Amino acid sequence: MTNFVLVPGAWLGAWAWDDVAAALRAEGHGVYPVTLSGVAERHGPDAGQQEHVDDIVAVIEDNDLQDVVLAGHSYSGIPAGQAAGRIGDRLRRVVYVDSNIPTDGKSFLDGWSEEGQAWVRGQLEESGGYWPPLTAEDYVGQDLSDESVALIVSRSTPHPGRSISEPAQLARPIGELPTTYIKCLMDGATPSSDVAEQLTSPSWELVELPTGHWPMFSQPTALAKVLNNLA
Repeated sequence: MTNFVLVPGAWLGAWAWDDVAAALRAEGHGVYPVTLSGVAERHGPDAGQQEHVDDIVAVIEDNDLQDVVLAGHSYSGIPAGQAAGRIGDRLRRVVYVDSNIPTDGKSFLDGWSEEGQAWVRGQLEESGGYWPPLTAEDYVGQDLSDESVALIVSRSTPHPGRSISEPAQLARPIGELPTTYIKCLMDGATPSSDVAEQLTSPSWELVELPTGHWPMFSQPTALAKVLNNLA
């Protein structure tokens, strides 16, 4: 039995993985969706990026999980990639689901253009240090049903600003770890340059899904199949 630890992206809680988790459990796997500090049912005080790394490591260590496939979506590729380097031989594989990846000493925001960084920092200032959730219009063209968009919008919560502005701290180079990168083609046909560089490592592989940036909602069965194939 493989243990899947599933970490949702910005604004989302463990609930975002419900359909994928059900499909993986039906295959006999252990599934542990994570809600990060400061988001969803844990919304409250601001949380830093290392708190998010600690959240993930705690789920694995507190449950004494072995043979772990650790998946991070979107923003959460950054804390998931750091957590993967801390859990030693508990790790089976890291999976980045159309996500950012960590670079030692750099933050999530450092990967944005100057205009993008200014826009996000402006949002953080206006909202007291939190990153406001997206609106329904932001999900157009991402292979999502109206029902899925309504669900995401209604359940999203502001994301802790410190977590996206604090730098990553890598315990191990991510290129050394067995890794699958899932590229969702409706959110861009090719991986970002930093991901493309890592894909030159023999430890990394690329899987493509013909869907948008939120495959746990748009194509949960297909995403679960990809994950199950890694077990």
